[in-house]
Amino acid sequence: MGLQMLVLGLESSCDETAVALVRHDRQVLAQRIASQDEQHKPFGGVVPELAARAHAERLSPMVETVLAEAGVTLADVDAIAATAGPGLIGGVMVGLVTGKALAMAAAKPLIAVNHLEGHALSPRLADAALDFPYLLLLVSGGHCQLLAVEGVGAYRRLATTIDDAVGEAFDKSAKLIGLGFPGGPAVERAARQGDARRFRLPRPLLGADEPHFSFAGLKSAVLRSWAALDTQDAQAQADMAAAFQAAATDCLVDRTARAMALAEGPLVVAGGVASNAHIRSALAALAEAHGRRFVAPPPWLCTDNAAMIGWAGIERLQLGLVDTLDAPARARWPLDPGAEPVRGAGAKA
Repeated sequence: MGLQMLVLGLESSCDETAVALVRHDRQVLAQRIASQDEQHKPFGGVVPELAARAHAERLSPMVETVLAEAGVTLADVDAIAATAGPGLIGGVMVGLVTGKALAMAAAKPLIAVNHLEGHALSPRLADAALDFPYLLLLVSGGHCQLLAVEGVGAYRRLATTIDDAVGEAFDKSAKLIGLGFPGGPAVERAARQGDARRFRLPRPLLGADEPHFSFAGLKSAVLRSWAALDTQDAQAQADMAAAFQAAATDCLVDRTARAMALAEGPLVVAGGVASNAHIRSALAALAEAHGRRFVAPPPWLCTDNAAMIGWAGIERLQLGLVDTLDAPARARWPLDPGAEPVRGAGAKA
């Protein structure tokens, strides 16, 4: 393996097919991300069967392209890191099976990466000065959690959502008011032209002692307020987007502030929703008010990508944490499997 460590990362947990080559010195030598937005847009959300088929068609050619762009061969790679869950099981299986085939063909170690660990460690790829421990707000389409990150593979869940994830609330609210798919970026764009004061939306669990999240009531309030409008024009869309974004941000900031007493170190945000500039700004102000350093990866590293999977592979490989070729694909895979269940039938692990 030597001093210079190079890992090929594969990501296929949802609707982004991604491949990247990452080196131990935090250099991303080459990467490709293929979006499926156009395929899923007519359905207003991700169709698992279409996503898996697209991964199967694109992944192998993208591996060849990335290796060629970096000027290396599979023999030069020290390990193959592939997302093994959580996610849409069809897509996860495509990526993991591809990773296993490459590892077997090249006689290289396989690293079966938890997609959430990829997000959790991605700030360390962007910021060499970020050491353990840190308080992580992990916000994406499927998850909304606060975690004490104490080391590679060492995650203590402090809070989670008792119903919807914040990214899911963004997507569904965007669909309700006609902004289309993907909803997160659409809401952020529209909100720039909107007046958040026009609509009075709730802030679920604001001020509660427990640091958990809830977004179902906020999403329902958007539906009711939108349906009550006489004129549902572009300005109304912008105002509702701004009001929703402000309410969601207030909830994230309040819940994160509550968790600060439970974990040490910098405040770190990661996951697709972490690319939202309004949310990043509010969290940066929170960290400053509490005298903590704030770390957020660049937006391209927040959304699903293979660089974070490759980097998680580097972190695990450095510790000798590799997997056998019978590593399973998992639809669910909590970072802290020992965390106590929270109230709410729809609670996300």
